[in-house]
Amino acid sequence: MYDAVVLDHDGVIVGRTPFDTLREAAWEAFERLGVTDPDLAHVDDVAVGVDPATLSDICDRYGIDPVEFWRVRDRTASDAQVAASRAGRKTPYEDVGALAHLDAALGIVSSNQQATVDDLLEHFGLADRFDVVYGREPSIASLSRKKPSPYYLERAIADLDASTALFVGDNESDVLAADNAGIDSAFIRRPHRRSFELSTQPTYEIDDLHDLVSLCGRSPIGSP
Repeated sequence: MYDAVVLDHDGVIVGRTPFDTLREAAWEAFERLGVTDPDLAHVDDVAVGVDPATLSDICDRYGIDPVEFWRVRDRTASDAQVAASRAGRKTPYEDVGALAHLDAALGIVSSNQQATVDDLLEHFGLADRFDVVYGREPSIASLSRKKPSPYYLERAIADLDASTALFVGDNESDVLAADNAGIDSAFIRRPHRRSFELSTQPTYEIDDLHDLVSLCGRSPIGSP
């Protein structure tokens, strides 16, 4: 049914990063640029989900260059996640092996840093399973290209030369990105999303990656 399956990274392939870890990394970014006591609300703003306008306003308040700040912030966030993976606090989900049973090209599109995604996939021995991997480059421009923008998703689909693609994610923004790219979506109900209420309707809701085998698998898992 699908000749390509593209998946989100955090919350789908590997576990999500605790907010406190990202908050600490954002605080470190301020400190590295000489801001020793930033407002915690501003730290939280840049830890997750910041947009270019908000980032620029916050940097103006502290008299720091937003381009330089974002480069440092992305580096500290990436380093923190890599450290978490080495310490066993950020690991792949047990059902990742189900991807070997899919009769489709595989890709990843993440709003996380490209460096983070590449490192974790390599560290966990998963890099060879994917034909294309897109994360964010460490630039302010990348903030406008995150999901629900279809920017990276459309690039992945083009690279895979896919005519019928499915995007799998654990966020509403993943479903919206698929809609914006004109492709089907599967919302995965990981434990942290069991009771989450979507305001938009995905093509499918799945419990784990094994459910993808019935959509585009070569054969049921465990069969000859």
